[in-house]
Amino acid sequence: MSLSLLLLRHGETELGGGLRGSLDDDLTEQGWQQMWSALPAQPQWQRIVSSPLRRCAQFALQLSLRDRLPLKYADGLRELHFGQWEGRHPRDLMVDQADALAAFWNDPYGFTPPDGEPMPQFSERVWAALTQLERDYPGQTILLITHGGVMRLLLAAARGLPPSQLLQVEVEHGALHRLHYAGGAVEELRS
Repeated sequence: MSLSLLLLRHGETELGGGLRGSLDDDLTEQGWQQMWSALPAQPQWQRIVSSPLRRCAQFALQLSLRDRLPLKYADGLRELHFGQWEGRHPRDLMVDQADALAAFWNDPYGFTPPDGEPMPQFSERVWAALTQLERDYPGQTILLITHGGVMRLLLAAARGLPPSQLLQVEVEHGALHRLHYAGGAVEELRS
């Protein structure tokens, strides 16, 4: 069993940058444009699977209706919950929590933001979602509309990076990446 995955990160949101986490804000017009422009002219997938958060889900619904393709919302593809840091920008955290932010940046598996979701739990949730998709849709190509944290996790694994370098993976708004997933392993595919 295996899957071909296209990972699309949501675009810019109304509440701006920073650690969005479970905050459920809408896309800006630019955010919508970032996502539409990232996609190829013709769908290369048989179905769409999306995070249920609005910044992903609203676009997924519009794309599903346009292309007449099945859509599923997967709770396991939600962004990491940042606890007390939700909605804050890292530059603001540098003012009053610089040491904690540095600890998280240098070892996201060893340091959890206050009241946040531990990275091992987040990782387990994302991998479980992919395993379920592989069982449900073996051999298919799926467009996953999700968040920066989910994409960093998968891309870091595909690139063979150590867990400490997870947050060093760059994923812009509207970024599109291709992966092959089989039995818990991912491989990045170049376009």
